[in-house]
Order: sequence, then C-alpha cells, then structure tokens
Amino acid sequence: MTAAFAEWPDLAVRTLGGGVVAANDELFAAKENLVRTEPPTHLPHTFGSKGQVYDGWETRRRREPGHDWAVVRLGVPGVVRGVVVDTSFFAGNFPPECSVEACRTDGYPSPDELRGWHTLVPRSALRGDARNAFPVHAGGVVTHVRLTIHPDGGVARLRVHGEPVPDPRPFAHLPLDLAAAVNGGRVLAASDRFHGRPENLLLPGNAATMGDGWETARRRDDGNDWVQVTLGGRGEIGVVELDTTHFVGNAPAAAALRGRDGAGPWVGVLPRTRLQPDTPHRFVVVGTPRVTEVRLDVYPDGGLARLRCHGRLTPDAYEALLRRWQR
Repeated sequence: MTAAFAEWPDLAVRTLGGGVVAANDELFAAKENLVRTEPPTHLPHTFGSKGQVYDGWETRRRREPGHDWAVVRLGVPGVVRGVVVDTSFFAGNFPPECSVEACRTDGYPSPDELRGWHTLVPRSALRGDARNAFPVHAGGVVTHVRLTIHPDGGVARLRVHGEPVPDPRPFAHLPLDLAAAVNGGRVLAASDRFHGRPENLLLPGNAATMGDGWETARRRDDGNDWVQVTLGGRGEIGVVELDTTHFVGNAPAAAALRGRDGAGPWVGVLPRTRLQPDTPHRFVVVGTPRVTEVRLDVYPDGGLARLRCHGRLTPDAYEALLRRWQR
C-alpha cells in the first residue's frame, strides 16, 4: 500500500537537484545511488571487485560499536511529510534499524557547516527488501537530511516526500516558471497516469526520453485527459510551454489550459490549440487573470514531456512566500 504522504513530491530526488553530500562509508556501493530517480534494480550473480553489485548505498560490516550515516541535500527545501527508506534487494545485508534527522542551513554550506539537527524519524526497525515508510509530523522548512543506519548495511533509495518551500528572494523582480516543481509547483490530480507520471511535467530541464514525461492510456470514449497543477504562488502567466518532445506517434492532437484563483471559477488561459508531435510549443498569452492553479486538458489523450507556465508572482504572493521562508 502506498503511504498517503507519497502524494507529495520527493524533495531529495536527483532530478530536482538533490544530492548526497557526505557519508562515513560507501565501500560496497556508492552513496549517490540513494537519490537516483528510477526505482532500484538488481542483477543476481553480477560481481565486481567488491562483491555483488548493488543499486544502492552499502557500507562494510562493522567490527566495532557505532553506526553509519549519509547526508542528503534536498533539491528543494521544504516541510517533510514522510520518509521512505527503501531496502529493495537488500535481503541479508540490510540495516536492522535506521533514524532520520534534518536541519536547515541556508546558502551553500559544506557538510561540516551543517548545524541544528533535529529528529524526523526516531530509531526504528527496518524490513529487508521492502519500502519502509515513516510518516513525519515535525514542522518547519529543512534543507538537508541525515540517514543513520544501525549498525551497517545497505539501502537502495531514500525518498523524502514533502511540501516544497523554495527561497522566493530570487523571484522578487524576475519572471519564473510558476508551475515548476523547484519553484513550488505540484500536481494535484490527473485523469490518468498509465504510461508516465504527471509529476514529470514539472521537472527541471528537458526530458531525456519519452519515459521522462506524462503519457496516458489510449482512450476509447468521447472524453479527454487532464492534469491539475497548483502553482508555486499566485501569479500572472505570460507564456505557456507545451513540450511534446519524444512523443512522435502518441502526442495529443490538441491542448487547452485554464486557470483559477483559489476556489474561484475556471477561466481560459490558452484556448484549445493544435499540437505537433515531438515539438516544444511556446504560446504567448495576453491579459490572463491572476491564478493559483491551472488545468491542462489534452485531446483526446497522449503524452507531453513538460508543462511550463512562465510569468510573475503577484506582490502579495511574493510577500506570503517570503514570510513562510523566513519562519
């Protein structure tokens, strides 16, 4: 069963800029694997110079008291709602227990400069070859997490799900992508996610493959597919980007974008517009209202690589984000 907090984005994932900045040991498998985007894999009887190759982080067997640890810089600062310590394929070599701490250090600190650690997940039992989910109730914005394993062993992935709270100060006088995950955008709902996750639409950079986008199943009715996104803040959209790169025979025939302010009525931002396969489309939209959410409708189905809503935060939205960041 998927934990409820998994609906929040993974703030630590590599595609959002997350990274493993330090670990006390990584003899058997590299610490960087903890934040890889793709699910862990395993090829039995695949040996390197240090033994079986594992898709994860694995430390040597301890012969003295103590524990092992790894520090992860979140790709986007935020309020953590839950943590998944994934021990997939680590069956005889998983840690029996783990704990997770977090801290907030603004700017670009070195690992030695991190201070103010507090507990997100107390020392807890782990199951081997399993996705161990831990809800988190501690509030406050954090920038780094530290996974401690007791005493040693291997972890495939560390997922840190939460509400993104980016530093708004760079946005004070500049346009930005209001829908981007790194700017606080988040998928609220989608009609279908059969072939690809709608959350991919909001990732940074260009999609490397079709699998990096959102793709729905083939519709056999008269309806259409859609995705609803909450923006990083209330804003005015000036340019909409609908990127169908890599979607050659399965791009939507057309798309439309609507927006709304809070619980207000939906209003048009981009009317139903024809799309081409394997093409980054950019549309200038004029006189759009201030909105906090958008809904992208695709006709009738298909896939897109990215959705961008370039615009500016309203002054009140910027001030609200700044107050939250400074709490």
